[in-house]
Amino acid sequence: MTTITYKGEPKTVVGTLPTLNQAAPKFSLKNINGDTITNDTYLGKKVLISVFPDINTSVCDLQTKHMYDILSKEADITILNVSNNSIDDLKSWCIAQSIEMEMLVDPDKTFADAYGVWMPDFNKLARSLFVLDEKGTLTYLELVKEMATEPDYNEALKHLK
Repeated sequence: MTTITYKGEPKTVVGTLPTLNQAAPKFSLKNINGDTITNDTYLGKKVLISVFPDINTSVCDLQTKHMYDILSKEADITILNVSNNSIDDLKSWCIAQSIEMEMLVDPDKTFADAYGVWMPDFNKLARSLFVLDEKGTLTYLELVKEMATEPDYNEALKHLK
């Protein structure tokens, strides 16, 4: 268990964060097209996993748009966006923003449990970033300490270079 804050109020994040420089925990999630995406889907590529609580909030919206900006400039980076929003919520957001990117849903909180990012007070995933190298090794992670703020994109990008 870890504690973060939401607008200054302490909140519990349940689970254990994965260990750096070891194989990233396995996951198997559906994207908004119904395809199954796993760790193995992107072996051989650098992967940035961007986790957010709710696409229909301002900070999550900003975070995901920022990921899209990174994706458009860094062709050798794969970005996976993960939340427990519904497929319809994520599809609607992508259509409204005219953005096409890999959006994954975690309705059963299997990713949340494997990566230690579950917030029971909100029934949501905690804002976080995970960087995997071409071999699937976790090389960087950030659990954002204040839920209402964006992650440190620059630090994550350093680990992707």
